Amino acid sequence: MSDDAFAAATAAIITAGQRMDRFGWVPATAGNISVRLPDGVVAITRSGGHKGFLDAQGVIRVDLEGRPLRAGDRPSAETGLHCGIYRRFPEAGAVLHGHSVPVTHLSRRSAGDAILLQGYELLKAFPGLPTHAAAIALPVLDNDQDIARLQRAVDARWDMSGTVPPGYLIRGHGIYVWGADMPTALLRLEALEFMLACELEARRAA
Repeated sequence: MSDDAFAAATAAIITAGQRMDRFGWVPATAGNISVRLPDGVVAITRSGGHKGFLDAQGVIRVDLEGRPLRAGDRPSAETGLHCGIYRRFPEAGAVLHGHSVPVTHLSRRSAGDAILLQGYELLKAFPGLPTHAAAIALPVLDNDQDIARLQRAVDARWDMSGTVPPGYLIRGHGIYVWGADMPTALLRLEALEFMLACELEARRAA
């Protein structure tokens, strides 16, 4: 594996962490960020640590099963959810996981298994939605400390759906978004966070 590729992935992860921190999407030690390298290895944030203050030591390498490639490295317990996305979607090149206030609040308050987003101009940020006159049902899955079991629930939801949404929520926990590369993943995260913030404001005003 090229050290240059890992260095570039690390730089992209550090920049993404700083941007997510700027918007309050990764408070304290929350969240994790990853990039798939050309050889299939995953560069991902180390367990713990503030994502707004990452340095090169805060990024490690794991295989597609989430196992660290260097003895002593400790990946996040949620690494398995990143790997689940990479295994499912060969085109996925970056995964972002955050814990914003709108995500946490709305996922806790929503009794159903999805949050409907419709009529927003930013829906055009997602493939297959050329106008604002569209809607997506953003899946909400119950939280589970057993990450393998949670990933099976995610896979089952995808298997039942005729279309794959641009991300999903874990109830009371956070959001997962992915894209072909880091700029695409960040664009999708920002679009979803904006729409979810609007939904939260609308419910407060109701």
